[in-house]
Amino acid sequence: MKILHLLQSDKFSGAENVVSQIIGVFKDTPDIEMVYCSRDGQIREALAERDINFAPINALNIKEVKRVIREQKPDIIHAHDMNASFIAACACGKIPLISHIHNNNFNSRRLSLKSIAYLFAAIKAKHIFWVSQSSYNGYSFHKFLKKKSSVLYNIVNIEALYKKMETDENEYDYDVIYVGRLTYQKNPQRLMHIFHKIKSKCPDIKIAVVGTGDLEAETKSLCNELNLNPNVEFMGFKTNPLKMLHDSKVMIMTSRWEGTPMCALEAMALGVPIVSTPTDGLCDLITDGENGYLSDDDDILAKKAVDIVTNNAIHSTLNNNTKAKSLIINDPKSYKEHILTTYLKAVCAK
Repeated sequence: MKILHLLQSDKFSGAENVVSQIIGVFKDTPDIEMVYCSRDGQIREALAERDINFAPINALNIKEVKRVIREQKPDIIHAHDMNASFIAACACGKIPLISHIHNNNFNSRRLSLKSIAYLFAAIKAKHIFWVSQSSYNGYSFHKFLKKKSSVLYNIVNIEALYKKMETDENEYDYDVIYVGRLTYQKNPQRLMHIFHKIKSKCPDIKIAVVGTGDLEAETKSLCNELNLNPNVEFMGFKTNPLKMLHDSKVMIMTSRWEGTPMCALEAMALGVPIVSTPTDGLCDLITDGENGYLSDDDDILAKKAVDIVTNNAIHSTLNNNTKAKSLIINDPKSYKEHILTTYLKAVCAK
């Protein structure tokens, strides 16, 4: 059985990481072949590092996807997020379509062009994976799709994660870290204001920002305006930020919406507490005060981050609780079985 994973972005971030995880858990499975398909770009390096077969397209459109389908001859198309699912639905013909929604996007929560277009794809899909219950509940037409929907929480392979981390022999001394795209969804402007509040309490705080995006220039400008340059280092895109994450004391997230963020799963597996806005899948991962902190108040977010950085007892407790929760939520066997069962049903129903 050959699976074509279709994505929109040419960057490596959350959904792209999820697809790499899926391909990874099926790597040694007999008679299963997986191909990653997206626009060419930065993603090529990340896929090569993971030994993933890549079929690039010039653009995410029907013509290009049909070309790849002719060349690859997949048995199933597994399309990730709404735009890719819509294009796949238009191009796949009789090939079974699996749709996979990775977040709870604002513009699909109401009647909109995007929510209506996705309904066409959702009706054609044999099955829909939702990354969290909130992503399913948040889609405006979700009640029509109940029978073909299931929640598939993201996971990480903890053993593989540590092996990859150990390939980086550097030592890092950042107190606070942010890992993610610098885009509207992630709200990096709010992140800078929280950093400013943290600095007012800890003038020598060291902060790493890992990631790029269309708000990078604006974010850097705000960082300079808030006089954070001595404290904040923009690291750009990193194919392997795990050691940097591991060596940090706390990770901060300020997302407007999410699914089940891969960077959060990685942080938890590495024992790094998370301080975050109470957004979608993060509410499933973090129990406030037990393995991290959730708040929609910037002053509280800053205070909790400072507490973790400056109080060894708090950090140690959260570190242990975070690792314990990670062991519970990351179950590669059931994750693989859920996906494989869905694939087999889709092919049988063809």
